[in-house]
Amino acid sequence: MLDRKTLLKNLTIGFLPLLIFIIADEFFGLTVGLIVAIVFGIAEALYIYWREKRIDRFILFDTGLIVTLGLVSLLLHNDIFFKLKPGLIELILVVLLGITAFSRNPILIRMTGRYMKGIEFSEAQMEQMRRMMRRMFYLFTAHTVLIFYSAYYMSKEAWGFISGGLLYILMGGLMALELIRARLQQRRTQRQLADEEWFDLVTPEGKIVGKAPRSAVHGNPQLLHPVVHVHIVNSRGELYLQKRAASKDLYPGYWDTAVGGHVSSGERIEQALRREAEEELNIVEAAFQPLFRYVMRNPHESELVHAFLLRADGPFEYNPEEISDGRFWSPGEIEPQLGKDIFTPNFEQEFALLQKMIFAPPSPSTNSHPASRNARKRRRRKK
Repeated sequence: MLDRKTLLKNLTIGFLPLLIFIIADEFFGLTVGLIVAIVFGIAEALYIYWREKRIDRFILFDTGLIVTLGLVSLLLHNDIFFKLKPGLIELILVVLLGITAFSRNPILIRMTGRYMKGIEFSEAQMEQMRRMMRRMFYLFTAHTVLIFYSAYYMSKEAWGFISGGLLYILMGGLMALELIRARLQQRRTQRQLADEEWFDLVTPEGKIVGKAPRSAVHGNPQLLHPVVHVHIVNSRGELYLQKRAASKDLYPGYWDTAVGGHVSSGERIEQALRREAEEELNIVEAAFQPLFRYVMRNPHESELVHAFLLRADGPFEYNPEEISDGRFWSPGEIEPQLGKDIFTPNFEQEFALLQKMIFAPPSPSTNSHPASRNARKRRRRKK
């Protein structure tokens, strides 16, 4: 909201010399009005330079144009040239607004940006300002046409109100509308965040350092958040996998870990583990065994994975909103299909760990070692 308010404020300040002239001219005449406007314009420019250490070219340009057209009006004894002055200034503004609002050249935003040192606009903010400037373009175009019309066909009093008072009424109304629009957008955002699921932010060691909504952690790999995974192995040594529903944002239709889910903010790991197991496969009162913990990173997100083992034969009742299919796979069936876009990258990473911890072939027994066989031969010879 700061950038839009600053833009409107700068434009409003730039037109102040014109408003001062209109008031002075109404009471004291054209010559006095010119002198007052010139003195005010110079004083305003000096004040801004003293406060902000910058030269406001827009105020100087406005004051200079007042002087030029005012002198022409005095010399020719015809105030039409002066009456056209606010319309000419506003026409320049309309051109700048049109270029900024309807092209990729944000000339007016860059001009305003010089007054806000250290502030950079994101692409979303730039587009937001372009939308506002489109509304300003239509508003000031209509006002400029009205100024030219009033200069030729309406009384001096009507021209004075249209060129001065009406301009500030329109700009004040625009600022009020933008403020209301920003407040409504802020409330919508707050409601969305209130309805959104929040996750704790953690260190690789599991220490909680903050929290963030789902929309923030998904898409920002810098925000590490905890998740739980459950690997289910049956009595035949097969691994149960779930097929992700087509409605999933990530890897729809891929085969994945039996149970997986985020840990909500403030929730303990064991609570999240049992909640996810019940939600996805309707598993209750199970004996989960801790397996391992590791950090999983990809271009989309970063997770601190707490993996558990469950030995069970099923059957399992999966949630169709989350899972489209589920079955047991033998390790020999999984291995040839790794890296072929059948399994999620997360699962393939964990399957390598499972092969070492669960599915590794038993190490040779001590009895089968050559040294053991030689020892048995020596004992038989002694007998």
